[in-house]
This record gives sequence, C-alpha cells and structure tokens, in this order.
Amino acid sequence: MPAFPAFFRRLHIVAVAALGLASLPAVASADSAKNVILVHGAWGDGANWSKVIPLLAAKGLNVTAVQLPLTSLADDAATVKRAIALVDGPVVLAGHSYGGAVITEAGNDPKVSALVYVAAFAPDAGQSAGSLNATVAPAPMAAEAKPDAEGFIRLSKTGVYDDFAQDTTAAEKQLLYIAQVPTNVKSVGGNITSAAWHDKPSWYIVAAHDRAIQPALEAQMAKTIKAKTSTLEGSHMIMLSKASAVAAVIEQATH
Repeated sequence: MPAFPAFFRRLHIVAVAALGLASLPAVASADSAKNVILVHGAWGDGANWSKVIPLLAAKGLNVTAVQLPLTSLADDAATVKRAIALVDGPVVLAGHSYGGAVITEAGNDPKVSALVYVAAFAPDAGQSAGSLNATVAPAPMAAEAKPDAEGFIRLSKTGVYDDFAQDTTAAEKQLLYIAQVPTNVKSVGGNITSAAWHDKPSWYIVAAHDRAIQPALEAQMAKTIKAKTSTLEGSHMIMLSKASAVAAVIEQATH
C-alpha cells in the first residue's frame, strides 16, 4: 500500500481594478467571462454542481462541469485543460474541495480570467491538497476515509452522511454515497507546479460547518491567496445546500 494514505488518518471584497487586471501576465481580457468550468472534488463528479448549473445558465453563461478521473493531479488537471481548450473567450474556473488544487494547476491557461474556490484547497507550488490538510488537526471526516491496497480512497457511509454532506437532503446523501468515485492518493498528494492564484483574481467561499476540511484552514487559505472571501453556513457540500449563494459568487467572478 502506498505510504501516503497515512495522512488521511490525520485528514480530516477583492474587486479587481481595471489596472490590476491589466497588469496580470497572460490573462484573458477584462471583458466579462461568458464561460464557467466547474471542477468537482474528491469522491465526487460533475453532478455535484447540479443545483448551481441551472442558476448560472439562467444568467446566460456557457457552463461546463468536468468529470475528473481522480487518478492523479496531472490527469485531473489535463481534463480541465481540455475543457478550457474547447471554449472561446475568457473562462472562470470554480473548484470544490480537491478541485481547488486542480484549478490552481490548470488555471495558468491564458483564457482563465478568474478562480473561485468553494470550500477548496488552494496549494502553492510544491504543495498538495494533502500536505495542506496535514498542517491542521484532523477534521471529523478523516477517520471515515478508507484507502485500499491500490491507493484509492473511499468514504464510509457515516463519512458521507455525517461529515461530507450533513446538511443535504436524504436523497442527496444517498446518491453521494452510492455514486462516489474512489480517489487515488496521487490526486490529493500531487504537488502543484505553478499556482495560478498568484496571477489570477480569486474568490473563496468558506463553509462554516465543514467537517471534511477544517473551516479555519479554509479561512487561512483564502487569506493567503488574497481572495475575495465570503462565509456560508453550510457543510462541505455547500454547492448543494447553499446553491444560490455559491452561484452568485461564481457569477460575480465572471465580471
């Protein structure tokens, strides 16, 4: 078994001025972005954004929800890069949980105009989602993340129902548990090569009742990347329990 799963046992208003945006290297133009790419996190899939998608589409945005293989950070970032290549014009990347590491790696593309972190990891170069998570006391979900002999981690039913998505509906909890995608340690343990948030305006949503990532760590990451930060009273799956508020932040980032 890979050594890395051991850490899972411990796991647990920036308004962009025109001058500031113009100074960013290799960034899309200051025009409003019409494209949004939604990036799910570990154990998830594109359907995690099911409540946010219609709200963004109603604003006239071209929305894509990627399906990450969750086999390595490199594979997952490549999936997002392919999605970026298929759209015309500026694009906002929104990442949830581990998806924050993915948009941090893939977000250096010149088309990307902004980054939105939704209860997400925001590593710097040389860091991973896992190494950031190991800097704080384990969140309650840590004990419910079970690695197998090939390094793929799965959440227990208790982990999903009580820690991952405790404020979602019974039907949503059931679907999240049954349809979860086991996530390889090469994803959560993959180090960032160049962190896009250094050069792209960023937004961050802290989930105040997150039991998968410590809310204090989320707040610290938001501060580190100098993001426009908001805090919502919700679980780790904040995009399901507070979809309207999450969609509003993403829509704001397109401007």
